[in-house]
Amino acid sequence: MGVKGGATTLPQTTPAVIFHSSHDLRLEDVALPEPDDGDLVIRVRACGLCPGEAMTWYMERKAPITLGHEPVGEIVYAGARVSEFAIGDRVFVHHHAPCNTCRACRRGDHVHCRTWRQSRLVPGGIARYAVVPEEIVRGDTLVVPGEVSDDAATFVEPLACVVKSVQRAGLGRGDRVLIIGLGVMGLLHVLAARRLGAEIVLGADRLGPRLRVANQLGADAVIDVTGQSLVDAVRERTEGRGADIVIVGPGSVEAIDLGFRATAPGGTLIIFTPVPPNQTWAMPVHEAFFNEVRVVPSYSAGPPHTREALQWLAEGFPVESLITHRLPMAQAIEGYRLVTEAEALKVVVYP
Repeated sequence: MGVKGGATTLPQTTPAVIFHSSHDLRLEDVALPEPDDGDLVIRVRACGLCPGEAMTWYMERKAPITLGHEPVGEIVYAGARVSEFAIGDRVFVHHHAPCNTCRACRRGDHVHCRTWRQSRLVPGGIARYAVVPEEIVRGDTLVVPGEVSDDAATFVEPLACVVKSVQRAGLGRGDRVLIIGLGVMGLLHVLAARRLGAEIVLGADRLGPRLRVANQLGADAVIDVTGQSLVDAVRERTEGRGADIVIVGPGSVEAIDLGFRATAPGGTLIIFTPVPPNQTWAMPVHEAFFNEVRVVPSYSAGPPHTREALQWLAEGFPVESLITHRLPMAQAIEGYRLVTEAEALKVVVYP
């Protein structure tokens, strides 16, 4: 028998897309835990597929795991202790949320909070229903305003990661910015750099269609790294200095090293994507020291970033043009293939 959620009887199972390996994704029925008094249950209206879910080494160490952590949903159950949300609210739900009270949280290091690391949406975003545990209800669940569509709301989490990245970089008016990798996250960085008043925005990639989109979104110049030297091309456009801020999207040591060599003296290199745990980068310490280049990783996002991302979206930050594929859950496995093989920018799934 299901749990009562207002007028709705909640199911005890939900269809979900489960990652068992990069060659073994399955649409399965999985059990839903009975929600506690501090929990929510949402019916997922839409969920984006993250390019991070295409990193085989990263996903396989977590397998089996439900795909999807960029959901927007409608509340169908609110526990007795929940006062800030109501049945029928449309909400963004982060897949992790911090306690907001520990030392890491007080320092603003939300991703290093023990609660953040342990909390999760159950079973995940590519599911028809999901249980939102109390930690996430309290820590990072937001009502989506009416002017933000479901499609746009699927960008709260990825845009929050970009907000955090540009904040850690100190990106602001007058900066010269290079973005390496023009998938959806790189293109969000292009848009963010333009919003924040960058003087020059350069984009680099191997794929012609992505270079063209970056141009359309406001990049001042794009660099096809298959046909020209990235470092030389950046220096040509910056009086020989390099970029003040370099965002490295691809999770490769080669891309990090190229980004470092394209960074201007006094500049900042942002490592936006991890590399496999067995890979290391031989940082040129001599050059880093005398050029005073800051090397700053930026991992995921916390509540301040999701709130700012939602505000940007409410103000009309133009993300919906990045969606190249809209698919029902029955075709979500095909959507994953499109992301993995770089045939899509953004895939949104409708469970």
